[in-house]
Amino acid sequence: MRALESGTLPPDDPTLAEQASFCLGCRACEPVCPAGVQYGDLLEQWRGFQWTGRRRPLAVRFLIFAAERAWAHRIAGRLRGAAHTPAAASQHSLMLGCFERSLFPQVSRSALALAPELAVPGNQGCCGALHAHNGEPEQGRQLAGQLGAQLPGQIVTTSGGCAAHLSSVIGRDRVIELSEYLQGRVTGQVRIGDRQARVALQDSCHLRNGLDVWREPRALLSSVAEYVELPGAARCCGAAGTYALVRPRDSRRVLDPKIDEIEAAGIDYVVAVNPGCLRQLRQGLRRRKSAVRALHIADILRLAAD
Repeated sequence: MRALESGTLPPDDPTLAEQASFCLGCRACEPVCPAGVQYGDLLEQWRGFQWTGRRRPLAVRFLIFAAERAWAHRIAGRLRGAAHTPAAASQHSLMLGCFERSLFPQVSRSALALAPELAVPGNQGCCGALHAHNGEPEQGRQLAGQLGAQLPGQIVTTSGGCAAHLSSVIGRDRVIELSEYLQGRVTGQVRIGDRQARVALQDSCHLRNGLDVWREPRALLSSVAEYVELPGAARCCGAAGTYALVRPRDSRRVLDPKIDEIEAAGIDYVVAVNPGCLRQLRQGLRRRKSAVRALHIADILRLAAD
């Protein structure tokens, strides 16, 4: 970054292009930095300068194009059965993730079943996290502001990355992640036959490192099942937003040791609090033909409540 800023390296230098995409952007360096450097913000600024025009990875260009088609996400969400409620005054709104609506529509249904007081407007747009993390920070802020104006009251999210970005724009007091919102409200047990299910958690990097939310999902899981802490639960799974698409080989090298840990832990479920992590874990477990199931925290909590 310094070399680019000082002009030591030109913007089209191949080293800059490589390093701009090689970082996971997991922000794990932030909580341990003695100087308090907000590296996530710096990375967004760097990519905002570096990833312009044809220098932006093709997969990122495609995803941003798709994310901006809010009408398509609304239609896909309705066709796939994502949660939706009639317009009503409410102190809390459930945010529907852009791609989560079509890829994992059951997540919003589970969240609404656990918290039926939530309003779920169907005309929601994108929160802008994808843009902010991939070279369009100003557009990311604009979209977050628009979504904050669209959704009444406090916004409940089922995506750690969206929660962190939205909080940075419209304020932490207006954003709450689902596991925070459900504290003390979930009852029941998740059982496998005559025993408690054994479950582990994969942290969302932005949720843990950006918002310091990691105790809450563990508390909920411990209340409904036998919780098992994975040695690398706090380390990135390799999904990292667009990383798994931009650098699939490197992403898999990050994921494979985590799948080893999951397999060795003797668990029934591994739980994610972010849709990108959920997709990544399911793909890794499927490749291994593993018996372990990956679920979003909303889905496993609904299993306990049913």
